[in-house]
Parts: sequence; structure tokens; C-alpha cells
Amino acid sequence: MPRSRLTPASVTEAGADLVDEIGFDHLSMGLLAERLGVRTPSLYRHVASQADLAHRIAVLAMTELGDAIRDATQGRAGSDALAAGAQAMRVYVREHPGRYAAGNAAHPTGPDDPLTPAAERVLVSWAAMLRGYRLDAGQEIHALRMLRSILHGFSTLEAAGGFQIDTDIDDSFTWMIDFIDHGLQATTGALSR
Repeated sequence: MPRSRLTPASVTEAGADLVDEIGFDHLSMGLLAERLGVRTPSLYRHVASQADLAHRIAVLAMTELGDAIRDATQGRAGSDALAAGAQAMRVYVREHPGRYAAGNAAHPTGPDDPLTPAAERVLVSWAAMLRGYRLDAGQEIHALRMLRSILHGFSTLEAAGGFQIDTDIDDSFTWMIDFIDHGLQATTGALSR
């Protein structure tokens, strides 16, 4: 990519592609400059620092993840929304492990930080996955935390090659989602009694 075509967005996208390949922990401005065919100081015209770049990648990741889950769940409810949204997250983490890691490492820096609405986009998408279960408002936060924990754990373990037992991973994922679905349905039934 010629230097004249660099923009903050193109540098961020290139950085995101790089961390998906090499891992978020290995991000460096030198490697990114080499990838883009420029000298390292040229990058600082478009991003303030490596920390700024990492934060921009996090915003990109949370926006993409929120959109992927939203798109997968549109027009679905209950079990179908849960399965589609969970699968969308799983695929995103598997295809973009570096971006996803950046998103999890970032913290909002203030009220105008674009990370806040990007993270909210993910939360709204997760909440949409649960909407069909008609959870009590007091239970929804617990369900959101459970869903995030389980999906994060499964997806990051899978992306890292952490499942070594000779059982089909897709079968395990389906079993897990069915288990969550049954638990959510039981919770809803208990609340409506």
C-alpha cells in the first residue's frame, strides 16, 4: 500500500489484519510499517502511538462483532437467535483472534471514547439473543454475563487449538448451546409461575 494512501482507517485495518495473523501480543509498529511498505515514523501521521493503534483495533473489533451477532440474529428469536448469535461470535473469534483479543484488552478512556458505543453494540446484540426468553430484568444481567463467559471461553479455546480430545468440536458447541437454551427456558418457566 503506497504511503500516500494511508489513512487512520487503513492503518487500523492493516493492524487488525496483522494481529489476526501474528497475535495481538506481538503487535508492533515496526512490523506494521514493514507490512505497509513504509518507514515506522510514517505511521505516526495516522495513529498517535502503538497504544492508540491497539485501541482503534479494539473499536473496530467490537463494532464488527456486534454487527456479526446482530446480522445473524435478525428475524430470529429464542433458541434460533441464541444458536445463530452464538455461532456468529464463534466464527468471528476463530477468524479474527487478534482483533477479538484487542477488544477484550481495551478499556474506555473517557465519555467520548468510540469504544463505549462499540462495546454497547455487542451488548445490545447479546441482549437480542436473549430477548425471546422473556427474562425478568433482574435476571437478564446474569444471563448476559453467563453468555459472555461461556461463549468467550469456548471460542477462545477453540481459536487457540485448546480442544485436544477426539470428539467433534461442532457437536460439543451444539450440545453447549442446547444446554444454555434449556437452562434459559427453565428460568423463564420458573419466573412465570
